[in-house]
Amino acid sequence: MRSPIVGLHHVTAFSSNPQRNLDFYTEILGLRFVKRTVNFDDPGTYHFYFGDDAGSPGTIMTTFPGPRSARGQAGVGETSHVAFSIPLASLDYWHTRLTGLGVLVERTGKRFSEEVLTLADPDGMKIELVGTADVIAPKAPRFADVPAEHSIRGFFGVSLLLHAAEKTAAVLNMMGFAKVAEEGNRQRFSAPGDALGNHIDLVIDPAAKYGHFGAGSVHHIAFRAKDDEAQKEWRALIEQTLDVTPVLDRDYFHSIYFREPGGVLFELATDNPGFATDESIDTLGERLCLPEWVEPQRAKIEARVAPIELKKSLQKAQVTA
Repeated sequence: MRSPIVGLHHVTAFSSNPQRNLDFYTEILGLRFVKRTVNFDDPGTYHFYFGDDAGSPGTIMTTFPGPRSARGQAGVGETSHVAFSIPLASLDYWHTRLTGLGVLVERTGKRFSEEVLTLADPDGMKIELVGTADVIAPKAPRFADVPAEHSIRGFFGVSLLLHAAEKTAAVLNMMGFAKVAEEGNRQRFSAPGDALGNHIDLVIDPAAKYGHFGAGSVHHIAFRAKDDEAQKEWRALIEQTLDVTPVLDRDYFHSIYFREPGGVLFELATDNPGFATDESIDTLGERLCLPEWVEPQRAKIEARVAPIELKKSLQKAQVTA
C-alpha cells in the first residue's frame, strides 16, 4: 500500500535583501535558521531554510534571497498566501508582538472554524497565522525570544489562486487530499490526519490576472513523501497524467517536481535524511553548507554572497558566509 502524503514538507519563495530576510523569519517570527546553503540550480545565490528547532518536515519556510531581485506580482496560478499554525490562545500575543515590532497585521477574522491574522514579509509575501485549538506540542527554536507556548508550530497550509478548481482538485484528490469545506470562492482540501500543513485552499477568481515571479513570490510548494520508496511509488502514479522530473538529490531530501494544471509548481520531497547531515543539531544554520559537487567553488561563492549576521537571543555572533 502506498504511503500517504500527509501534508506540506516546505514552501519556497523568492526574496531580496538576505539580512532583512534572515532577521524577519528569525527575529520577528521566531523561527530557527535551520540551514544556509546555496540554490543548487544557481550556486551563486543563497538558499535559506527556516523552521522549528529540529528543522522538521512541515515547518520549513525556504527562501532564495537575491539582493538585486525586483518585487514580484502575485497572480493566478500561484500560491497567494502561506499559513502557519499557532495556538488559538496565542492570537493576542502575536497581534501585540507584531504591532510592537512595526509589522502591519490585520485581524482577518474567522475562516471556516479558525481565526486568522494576516501580514506580509519584507518582500510582500502574504503570511497568515491561523489560530487552532488543537496544535502539536512545540519544538520551539532555542534562540528565539518567542515563548515556547506561543511559538509557531509549522505550516497550517497554503492558498492557491486559480481561474478554476476542477483540474487542480483532481490532482489533489489523486494525492489523497479531499474537499472538506467551501466558503464563498474558497474551497478547502485536506489530507487525513493532523500532520502540519495538511490544508490546501483553492481560491477561485475567473477574472484574476497573471502575475510575475520576483521577490515576495512563492516559487513552489513541497509535499511530504515518507521515504525514497514512497516517492518512487507516487512518481509512478503522477507520471500517468502529468509531466514529472526525475528524482533530484537536494542533500537534505530527495525531490521530484511537477506542475499542476492550474499552474502551481508542486514538489514531492522525502522526509529524510534531514538537516543534521552536515552540521550538528546544536549549530544548525551557523555556517555556509555546500553540496559536495559545489565545494571546490567555496572561495568563489563566499566572495560573491553577502555576509550575514545571525542574531541569537541567547548569544550574539557575527557569522559571515
